[in-house]
Amino acid sequence: MATLKVPSSIPSPDEDAAQLRKAFAGWGTNEDLIIEILAHRNAAQRKLIRDAYGAGYGEDLLKDLDAELSSDFQRAVLLFTLEPAERDAYLVNEATKRLTASNVVIMEIACSRSSSDLFKVRQTYHARYKKSLEEDVAYHTSGDIRKLLVSLVTAFRYEGDEVNMTLARSEAKILHDKISEKSYCDEELIRILSTRSKAQINATLNHYNDHFGNAINKDLKTDPNDEFLTLLRAAIKCLTYPEKYFQKVLRMGINKLGTDEWALTRVVTTRAEVDMQRIAEEYQKRNSIPLGKAIAKDTSGDYEKMLLALIGQV
Repeated sequence: MATLKVPSSIPSPDEDAAQLRKAFAGWGTNEDLIIEILAHRNAAQRKLIRDAYGAGYGEDLLKDLDAELSSDFQRAVLLFTLEPAERDAYLVNEATKRLTASNVVIMEIACSRSSSDLFKVRQTYHARYKKSLEEDVAYHTSGDIRKLLVSLVTAFRYEGDEVNMTLARSEAKILHDKISEKSYCDEELIRILSTRSKAQINATLNHYNDHFGNAINKDLKTDPNDEFLTLLRAAIKCLTYPEKYFQKVLRMGINKLGTDEWALTRVVTTRAEVDMQRIAEEYQKRNSIPLGKAIAKDTSGDYEKMLLALIGQV
């Protein structure tokens, strides 16, 4: 569910494009006008604005935004202006680069998108970078992490609510056996997490908890410093309870010594039109402070205004 406050009477894409052109004119950039337009249009409307801007002025809106803006505000505006699949493809590509490498970002996109959305990301990646997404993920990772991430990014899960309880019981036992043997990267364990529907995984993990007396992530906490186990636990949380996962990313990003603006920007721009309201509710429940207040306390200026607009506060 989107949390963006979209004006009741929305100007046409041509009018929005003209206003954005006006925001770039003269000596200074009108950042407030950019926020007022782009942060309050949905993905389809933003695409039409980009098309109208290109047709009307012979320029690429993204390139002009890149030239006019700077720092964290620039990144937030550019990421949000991209189409969702385009944005995810960009984030995965960035996450495979040496200086910005992040296995967590790749996992997040693989585990929290629907099957059809993830398929679109892979198509977009192929078209934009002239390589396959899984090819880049495999090349830039190794060992158990490669095995897990390649399986997750190539998944095309069933999206329905139907659950097979017999299967849930048998696969809960497989998971428990593998974890008891410390075979954390066993093919069967990875197969279950990367091929079953999210509803089926939830049923399996509920049975695991009820039958074996511990939540699976508790049993996987044997070594908090093990990078693979940390990623595996995050993947399970992201698959089964995304709003809880994302509130934690926000909490860690905001509460760090020095804000992790990249994490903050990524979560807000990618979830604003999906489940931001539920993430904000989880955040308040867990941290006893509204998300908007926490963001305002930790950020400033146009960047703060953009993030607050995206979470529905402006």
